[in-house]
Amino acid sequence: MNPGADDRVLAPGVRAREAWAWAMFDFANSGYTTVVITAIYNAYFVAVIAGNSRWATLAWSGALAVSYLLVMLTGPAIGALADAYACKKKLLAATTVGCALFTAALALAGPGELAAALVFLVVSNFFFGSGENLIAAFLPEIADSRHIGRVSGWGWGLGYVGGMLTLGLCLAYVTHARAAGGGAEAFVPGTLWITAAMFLVASLPTFLFLRERARAQPHLLGAGALGESIARLARTWRESRRYRDLARFLACLVCYQAGVQAVVALAAIYAQQVMHFDTGQTIVLILVVNVAAAIGAAAFGYVQDRLGHKRAIALTLMGWLAMVVLASLATSSIMFWLAAQLAGLCLGSSQSAGRALVGFLSPPERQGEFYGLWGLGVKLSSILGPITYGAIVAITAGEHRIAFLVTGSYFLAGLALLAGVDVHRGREAALAGPSSKPAAASG
Repeated sequence: MNPGADDRVLAPGVRAREAWAWAMFDFANSGYTTVVITAIYNAYFVAVIAGNSRWATLAWSGALAVSYLLVMLTGPAIGALADAYACKKKLLAATTVGCALFTAALALAGPGELAAALVFLVVSNFFFGSGENLIAAFLPEIADSRHIGRVSGWGWGLGYVGGMLTLGLCLAYVTHARAAGGGAEAFVPGTLWITAAMFLVASLPTFLFLRERARAQPHLLGAGALGESIARLARTWRESRRYRDLARFLACLVCYQAGVQAVVALAAIYAQQVMHFDTGQTIVLILVVNVAAAIGAAAFGYVQDRLGHKRAIALTLMGWLAMVVLASLATSSIMFWLAAQLAGLCLGSSQSAGRALVGFLSPPERQGEFYGLWGLGVKLSSILGPITYGAIVAITAGEHRIAFLVTGSYFLAGLALLAGVDVHRGREAALAGPSSKPAAASG
């Protein structure tokens, strides 16, 4: 990544070091999703903590759903608060520490201690999701609007490198623990401590070099932080017709991200339950997928800027559909590995492209608020996808292939909604003057 290679890619006054510092947060927080949500802890929860019970996958999906619901309920208000008081960076620091602490706390929940594991999972994932919204709101401040896809791609690409590094350290630790004769309950807690430490250490450049460019906006007299956040959200609701293309894209994003989140949250479970991978094989699988995702995210940002936001996202959704068919029909490891590589390419590109388009369609001076709405959409999808998958597995007495195939319907729905998005019209609405007036000045 070399953001300084072409200063026109960055917004005026933004230096390469600051763009790197912003992207380093993706590097830092990706270890959490890779280790806890995707590769190690999810399968450990099902097999060890829940004892491979029939309801274990649904319990895992339900815990994630609760945490995402909490992010949905609070995300837009937190974003509005961050805009009003110009405190995105302070709030980001609080969510980072919270996520790291409760990730480490997950190590305290042993076999059969379901309640503690569920509470720590819900709280850690809540802090992660809230921080994800806040860091995304910096993107339109540091990237030139013509190249927002490219800069978003840098972040996602570096993020997958961070996820691979954290997972690689965990793999080395697991290999050592196994050589000493330890089982999963002996080495999984150590991977959680590694993940928490990596998050804290790798996020330091973000807090050292990323600037809070936003300025505190005029406040509603006597409203207080909570009251002002609610007032700003009410204004956004009243003006929703102005941003109909953004609203339609957020609906599209909810649909296709439901499929994406099902794959992210349940990939390791699918690999172990259907393809009979052990923990070591699953970690290697996720590492390889992250390589493909890093390439997809970094390279696809350039494609997005050249091809256009809408076409680029449509291309990734078609790739996801192909992956679902391959994975659900896979009976050999070769076919499954092929599906996994396709998933990696689509994972990095679709998530980066979606984040960039939201920034492109959001009005200036309200990025935190509108990325709070983006976070709401992503978290709603994070409820729909895994819960749908988990429910189908429970209803069909463990038919993971059927559950995986059903996720393809979310990508089809996303394509249908994307067809109605007019990116040019949406950008004009975002740049229209009246929408960016502060709450105190709006009638």
